[in-house]
Amino acid sequence: MKYRRLGSTELNVSVIGIGTWQFGGEWGQEYSQQEVDMILDKGHELGINLIDTAECYGDHLSESLIGDYISRRKREDWIIATKFGHQFHERFTRTDEFNADGVITQLDASLKALKVDYIDLYQFHSGPDQAFDNDELWTVLDKQISAGKIRFLGTSIGSNNNLHQTEASSKVNARAIQVVYNRLDRTPEERVFPSCQQQDLGVLARVPLASGYLSGKYRPGAIFGDTDVRHRHDAESTRLKLLEVEHIQREEVPSGVLMASWALAWCLNHPAVTAVIPGCKNPEQVTANAQAAQLVQGPHPQDVSL
Repeated sequence: MKYRRLGSTELNVSVIGIGTWQFGGEWGQEYSQQEVDMILDKGHELGINLIDTAECYGDHLSESLIGDYISRRKREDWIIATKFGHQFHERFTRTDEFNADGVITQLDASLKALKVDYIDLYQFHSGPDQAFDNDELWTVLDKQISAGKIRFLGTSIGSNNNLHQTEASSKVNARAIQVVYNRLDRTPEERVFPSCQQQDLGVLARVPLASGYLSGKYRPGAIFGDTDVRHRHDAESTRLKLLEVEHIQREEVPSGVLMASWALAWCLNHPAVTAVIPGCKNPEQVTANAQAAQLVQGPHPQDVSL
């Protein structure tokens, strides 16, 4: 495993993290505690130390599964990133909750679910600019840092071209940006990444496998069930993406290399990207993801040795 400094924080994160939206039950599978334990144990075995979750992945369900695991392991072995700003109601249904009073309730609920005293990276979760520009919100969050509940703040931008929130990060004391970035969507390279590099912001690349399309497992015409979030994607857009994936696999992925591992390493080779946070449904996928670290070219500006 390789490790990088997350922007101007004191956090040295594994270049491969574990994204946990799937634990909330919106990716076609319900997870038992034992299954979550096996996934996280495999990650720890392979040197992964970064978990990314959110309050709205099943109304703190993902956080609770992680929290039960963490309560039986060493807290200091893990860097936990979670998010705030949405109230989960039912599968695929959320409402925004970005007011300054509500964030304290959300934070305390996340701490309780995660069974921890502090969160390493607490992220504004894909909210509108109007909510982001609320100085009262960030003042309240800074007080939570002083209280020891949060170590660092970050922003998960909803649009991967949101330069407004990216450029304002230093102003609101956010040290990291989370953004959609993958071989099928290179938009952040144009404006967001240069701003991140100028401000020394850590970058967490979410959806690095393009919702699994870059895993190499799916062909044009693939059908996703109604319990899988991908069934909500436009059918023609999905077909065109999978045609492009076939071309990429044929023309760009070296023979004998898993496409998923290649796709993660492709993201990590950009000098702005600190880590990728792919989802994983089982320990085997954790192993495949971790193999990407060996494909990363170096050196990288944020490399560290542990």
